[in-house]
Amino acid sequence: MTSLKQIVEETDTRMGKVFDLTIQILIVVSAVSFAIETLPGLSSTTIRLLAISEAVIIGVFTAEYLLRLYLSQKKLSFVFSFYGLIDLAAVLPFYLALGLDLRSLRIFRLARLAILLKIFRFSKAARRFQLAFKLVKEEILVFGLFSLALIYLSAVGIYHFEHEAQPEVFVSVFDGIWWATVTLTTVGYGDVVPITTGGKVFTFFVFIVGLSMIAVPSGLVASALSKVRELEK
Repeated sequence: MTSLKQIVEETDTRMGKVFDLTIQILIVVSAVSFAIETLPGLSSTTIRLLAISEAVIIGVFTAEYLLRLYLSQKKLSFVFSFYGLIDLAAVLPFYLALGLDLRSLRIFRLARLAILLKIFRFSKAARRFQLAFKLVKEEILVFGLFSLALIYLSAVGIYHFEHEAQPEVFVSVFDGIWWATVTLTTVGYGDVVPITTGGKVFTFFVFIVGLSMIAVPSGLVASALSKVRELEK
């Protein structure tokens, strides 16, 4: 007979697969309902049905969270784990809204979107990415610190070239940080651009560095994913 732990935490059994599929379907339904709620001119009946469906879905997710907490050997570790926090964030706004009027605080409504992150628990590919990031987390951390330093140095550089020519645009180094961020990430909104020759030449080199920066984390993760696949085999 299939145990409760096998149903909730494993996918090797038939009931476990049904449980996982049910949760995934409810996640999709919740996301669709959230989008429908933003439509103007909804009838009172539709609003009521959406509210009922939300309450039912949150009830199921709450039961799932409590079951996982009950079955966990290290309950405190589960509560503060990545998926434990996601499970809690998916249901907490609903219960907070019952006692407080949070309709004006959109951040609490947006917090409901944490439900979407629950889908990663049931994806093998997502678990591979999680393992891959664990393998290269130190390299990613070092690269992140290097990127922050590069953004700051680029901000100081463009401020040096453009402050006198555009004092209303590059007021301080902080304005340069915005420019450096969109330039190094190759987004290039075009709202802050250099006009001096030195600034343009400097921007060219920053842009080239930005292109190479994109390849570094991609290569690290791709290499780690290959290692994870080898370990699975």
